[in-house]
Amino acid sequence: MLFLVAALLLLGVTLGTVAHASLGVTVAAAVVIAAWLGVFALRERHARRRGTSH
Repeated sequence: MLFLVAALLLLGVTLGTVAHASLGVTVAAAVVIAAWLGVFALRERHARRRGTSH
């Protein structure tokens, strides 16, 4: 439950920041986050195929 509250608080702060940031900064941050999530997904897929957790 505490994790959920922290996640919602972080989401609120992030959305507040995005509302005041320029479009270029917002797009750059979105690209960085998307790349990070893509790398994470590929690592998890590769780990599951090998049958290990990491």
